[in-house]
Amino acid sequence: MLTHIDDLLRSVISHDASDLHLKADNVPLMRIQGDLVHTDLAPLSNQELHDMLFSILTDEQKERIENYKELDLSYFVEGAARFRVNMYWQRGKIGAVFRVIPYKIRTVEELGLPPVTKKLSLLPRGLILVTGPTGSGKSTSLAALINHINESAPSHVMTIEDPIEYVHQDKRAIINQRELGTDTHTFADALKHVMRQNPDVILVGEMRDLETIQLAITAAETGHLVFSTLHTVDAAQTIDRVVDVFPPAQQEQVRTQLSVTLQAVISQTILPRKDIVGRIAAFEVMVATPAIRTMIRDGKTHQLFKDIQTGGDLGMQTLDAHLFWLMKKGYIDYEHAAAKCSNLGDFETRAVREGIITEATHATH
Repeated sequence: MLTHIDDLLRSVISHDASDLHLKADNVPLMRIQGDLVHTDLAPLSNQELHDMLFSILTDEQKERIENYKELDLSYFVEGAARFRVNMYWQRGKIGAVFRVIPYKIRTVEELGLPPVTKKLSLLPRGLILVTGPTGSGKSTSLAALINHINESAPSHVMTIEDPIEYVHQDKRAIINQRELGTDTHTFADALKHVMRQNPDVILVGEMRDLETIQLAITAAETGHLVFSTLHTVDAAQTIDRVVDVFPPAQQEQVRTQLSVTLQAVISQTILPRKDIVGRIAAFEVMVATPAIRTMIRDGKTHQLFKDIQTGGDLGMQTLDAHLFWLMKKGYIDYEHAAAKCSNLGDFETRAVREGIITEATHATH
């Protein structure tokens, strides 16, 4: 019988799961290789789950979840892993999701991030956005890029996270990590004061609202390298999302600011592997060239795809091109690649042309 949440979280690690889902009156579920799997444990009543979850909270955190009905935090299990935790109420009962954050920060090479990202991470200033759906590995990629800075440059890195996920140990850089709710109240509050902390690099866990986005852009304008994330699927959508947050009267100014400050957009998605048990990421990379900066300023984001497609010598690549490369290498299968691609018609046509699928298969899609 489970006596503490730690017992359950150690079971998550032993099953090599990425997430634990807890819902009142349900059995605990684990996400293993992308799929939700029911455990053989007994269902947890609302009271049992409430007591289990509240046992890991401070008095302040208990008050916050009672008042706001939502709570983000990080949790550490000795000898197992760190976890990113979201607790919430649904239909009057408590629930939670625990995401595993491994101790080890994987390198750019281990994650398969495009090589140009190492060069981008050492730029002296500008804005770099890592984007993708929830669960696509954005935090893991950012941790790898910050780790590369840590190993390469004597910089001061300030991170603002909700919550802190990967914990960095100082190497060549000094890294200060601030957590919402514990070390600061909001992303915007932290960004207002970050200039006085003499940073070289600033990581903003997520650009959630207009004020945070504006402050992040301003930090990039004033000579800092700023990293952040958005839940967007490609470079064009990312730029449009940032601009659309602002009132119409400010959008032209924001486009101009982005055209000057944006250095790159790295978009990613994650797929099940075909060759071994596991998952693998596919990436789109847009590097801000003079031509791309002009498109951003002029609001012609629909034209970005062509420049990304032809910018291979600068380290750029489209998501579809990377998916195709992973498929040809035998790392992923056609069905999963096609489900994630940007332009299904072109993707299918190329797959037929290169003999990956037949004309008959193409006709059924």
